[in-house]
Amino acid sequence: MQWAENDFELPPGVSQLSLSAPFNGKKYIMYYGTTSEAARSIMATGFQQSSDGMLGPGVYLSRDLEKARRYPIDHPEHDRVVFKVVVNVGKVIAINYQGHPRQKTWHDSRYGEVYDTAWMPPNCGMVKSGLEEDCVWDPSRIKIINIIKPSAFAPLCGKMCSLGR
Repeated sequence: MQWAENDFELPPGVSQLSLSAPFNGKKYIMYYGTTSEAARSIMATGFQQSSDGMLGPGVYLSRDLEKARRYPIDHPEHDRVVFKVVVNVGKVIAINYQGHPRQKTWHDSRYGEVYDTAWMPPNCGMVKSGLEEDCVWDPSRIKIINIIKPSAFAPLCGKMCSLGR
């Protein structure tokens, strides 16, 4: 199986992936990996916050397709899909080590300044993959562009499969 996407044209005002921290108030292409069944639910009702996670509640995404395509871990690849989305990150905090004082409280005013997105930089030691991750507090900041599915790669034609929305 191979994962691919057409990333030649970006929506107006959207930035490409870089290894630098997301800038406050910018929009970025991000990816969200899930199952086919969960994807149907998301299409019907929108993204929902997780109840918890490494960065607390929120919607977990990545600017790195390689990270998103792995989810859900231990689920058959043929039944995985990845949403390609645009995210307005709002105000961003970097959570760059385990035990960071705002690791799970970045969105809570009782603990100080409030942030819209928590960003876990690549290779910061928080996850084994070393790939970046973002947690967005408010799902309304996320807009679906496309759904990417794995496909059998056809070496002769070099085409990939992508289901448009």
